[in-house]
Amino acid sequence: MLPFDPVNFRGQFEFFQHNPDWVYLDNAATMHKPNAVIDAITAFYQRNNSNVHRGAHSLSQNATRAFEQARDDIATFVNARERQQIVFCSGATAALNQIAFGLMHTVLKAGDRVLITALEHHANIVPWQMHCARFGVTLDVVPLDNQHQVDQQAFSEMLQRKPKVVSLSHISNVLGHIQPVVQMINQAKAAGALTVVDGAQGIVHDSIDMQALDADFYVWSGHKLFGPTGIGVLYGKTAALELLTPIFGGGEMISEVQFSHSLFNILPFRLEAGTPDIAGAIGLAAATNWLQKVNRNEIKNYKAMLLNQFFEGLKRIDGLDILSSPVHNAGIVALNVQGEHPADVAELLNQQKVAVRGGQHCAMPFFSQLGLAGAVRFSFAPYNNEADVTTSLQALTQAVEILTA
Repeated sequence: MLPFDPVNFRGQFEFFQHNPDWVYLDNAATMHKPNAVIDAITAFYQRNNSNVHRGAHSLSQNATRAFEQARDDIATFVNARERQQIVFCSGATAALNQIAFGLMHTVLKAGDRVLITALEHHANIVPWQMHCARFGVTLDVVPLDNQHQVDQQAFSEMLQRKPKVVSLSHISNVLGHIQPVVQMINQAKAAGALTVVDGAQGIVHDSIDMQALDADFYVWSGHKLFGPTGIGVLYGKTAALELLTPIFGGGEMISEVQFSHSLFNILPFRLEAGTPDIAGAIGLAAATNWLQKVNRNEIKNYKAMLLNQFFEGLKRIDGLDILSSPVHNAGIVALNVQGEHPADVAELLNQQKVAVRGGQHCAMPFFSQLGLAGAVRFSFAPYNNEADVTTSLQALTQAVEILTA
């Protein structure tokens, strides 16, 4: 494992050579891809392109080996107990939809309860709503405290209602707040619930050990982890995955088809209908292998340093409402300029080539409770640097001056 060198790290991203004038702080939406990932995808298409699993020819067999090696690499990356616990899908949204749909037909029945939190992304709200309403399952929501953290006392009390499923985000995509997921998973399991973790932001922040975390399901999207878009992972304990009724039918997910009936394949294939994103899986595995070569703790410390510098700079700008806390924060800051629409602030930053996101960040219920139109979100990655912090603070200062003049 190599020490983390910010200059060397940034130098592995071709994007910054083509866009040297931009400060990219929209990393919570998607991250850039290192050369190692782009090279792996390009090599597959140029040298090994073929479909997997079914071909009789050597090209297909080579593609199958590369695809299944990607599964092995990702299983190692998260310390999954078994390789079949890694199910490829299009992203965290698809994984959460599969879980919500799949459990309604096995675990959940009318009168049961599902518990989520008020910090959730729409992808961990809407799929539950769709199926809970249809099958008579109650969806409960844990409120937040005045620091916009999940109210742990309320969480404990709501577990007394004996939800069958508890589904929560590891890290808030709006605020960057890191949830005490180990504690919450243990409490949920003690209450008899299956546990689901939306790890879209968590997977990049820290090394995740699935056996230590002990969640029944953990999902993430490849493009949040330096990988390509269109690929993601549904991790599940084997027994938990077996509970899921597949959401898609056809292709590799079956072992036998008759007009009278069909039989499902074994894991992970029963949850991977159709031709998979082969290049995406290979690209995601390349991202995990590349990332493991660098000291992850040093990356965390570096991002924390950038975050602290940014928060210190915000103190010198009048007229801001800062929603995020610097404590237990993974590198995301949501804020507003008092009396101004976040879209206007984001556009003024865009004009100064500072890329941020303005809006509700797929968290409408959160902003509705606060009575806000949304927020401007700054999200940091390890390829950002101190110059990015300085430039973004200067751009924000100028935007405030223009809007409040």
